[in-house]
Amino acid sequence: MPPPRLCGLPRAPPRARPLLVHLPRPRRDLPGRRPDLHVQSGAVSMYAAVGDVGAVRAAFAEIVSPDVVCVTAMLGALSAGGDVDTARELFDRMPQRDHVAWNAMLTGYVRVGKAREALGLFDEMQKAGISVGEATLVSVLTACAQMGALERGIWVHSYVCSRGMRVSVTLGTALVDMYSKCGVVTMAMEVFESMSERNIYTWTSALSGLAMNGMGEECLELFKRMESAGMEPNGVTFVAVLRGCSVAGLVEEGRACFDSMKDKHKVEPWLEHYGCMVDLYGRAGRLDDAVNFINSMPVEPHEGVWGALLNASRIHNNVDLGKHAMYKLMKIESKNDAAHVLLSNIYAESHNWKGVSKVRNMMKSKGVKKVPGCSAIEVDGKVHEFFVGSKSHPRYKDIETMLAGMSHKLRLQGYAANTKEVLFDIEEEEKESAISLHSEKLALAFGLITLPEGTVIRIVKNLRVCKDCHDYTKMISKVFDREIVMRDRNRFHHFKHGACSCRDYW
Repeated sequence: MPPPRLCGLPRAPPRARPLLVHLPRPRRDLPGRRPDLHVQSGAVSMYAAVGDVGAVRAAFAEIVSPDVVCVTAMLGALSAGGDVDTARELFDRMPQRDHVAWNAMLTGYVRVGKAREALGLFDEMQKAGISVGEATLVSVLTACAQMGALERGIWVHSYVCSRGMRVSVTLGTALVDMYSKCGVVTMAMEVFESMSERNIYTWTSALSGLAMNGMGEECLELFKRMESAGMEPNGVTFVAVLRGCSVAGLVEEGRACFDSMKDKHKVEPWLEHYGCMVDLYGRAGRLDDAVNFINSMPVEPHEGVWGALLNASRIHNNVDLGKHAMYKLMKIESKNDAAHVLLSNIYAESHNWKGVSKVRNMMKSKGVKKVPGCSAIEVDGKVHEFFVGSKSHPRYKDIETMLAGMSHKLRLQGYAANTKEVLFDIEEEEKESAISLHSEKLALAFGLITLPEGTVIRIVKNLRVCKDCHDYTKMISKVFDREIVMRDRNRFHHFKHGACSCRDYW
């Protein structure tokens, strides 16, 4: 399951690549000269240090019997380069593996977003009796954040406390990030407040956590605290604060924050900041302001800007503006599946089935495929995944029975399926059947079956939650008296007593 797009702090703008010394490539020794293992191992480590994977491979291939240090250097280079499959093959063939090799493989998995594999490797690491240090725990916490694996993250926190480990800035920041991305903002802020030392990454992780959980006002207050503490914000910090303003509809505050970047803090806006401003105006329904802002940008608008305008057009059902945003976006990113789906939704809500068909044909001609909806839920330390329409889960019969019971109870409370976003011109009954098996509903039913009463149901979805599933989950939280936390592609939704933390503003 690809990690949701919330996973991780906003990207920094591309930097100029560091000027590296162009080292000579490895060459085979001249006839009659015996290769020196230490020299060859040193070459592997040297090329790995400068990130030249090609040279690492060439130097490594010349070594007849590489030692553990040499193999670990090769492993680290492959992992850093993103080739984790080859790295794992090499790792599995190692006769001896120290904690450095284990950490290199673990970090490689986390770097490419293979959180499930990272946690599986950590289990193997523990069984092998390998010592666990801060570097290992930070990688594990990052994997937990990517998957929303709260139980495992809590275990790591308990491990740290029970062994009296010092919570360094790096480890503390990883804990703040993990709790935030698992939707437990209270614990994230408890860890934050308990830290005796914080750096810019700690503050930014806390700000980002508040923003993604819909706590815009709190995010803005924390930012003011940060300024008062003398911590100078960077570009990533401003992305978090602007997102916080956007999810809470704090338009004027967001505009003031944007203006202060350059005027007060000497931070040049990135493309992501411009995208946040368009999203800020667009979500609030100020579409003219969003368009005027785009027209006044000193740089060429990127896909994030047009994507934000397209999403605003979907929220406020502005077909013409949506078509314009889609046209601009396709010139930059012609195979963006999410953009095609958003435009289809705009047409579908207007019952413009010709428009829907046109978008579908466009996707087919370009070879663009909609990413299937997938929702994950953690039960007893195991993560269960559900795909839209799938009936493959071992307990599907129980899930099906629960779904029927859920629908019956909701209908008694006046629930009627919202089928406006179904992308087909079909009978209403068929539409209701199509949305009844959305992945988050399957995960929700499984949660109600397996989790004890009073336990919060936590779901992670790879796409934006649709309107029907959002309304459905709100009612489930009331009828079944359960707190439900859902992380979708864009943000968190905290459902309780029939209401959502997003206040239907997402």
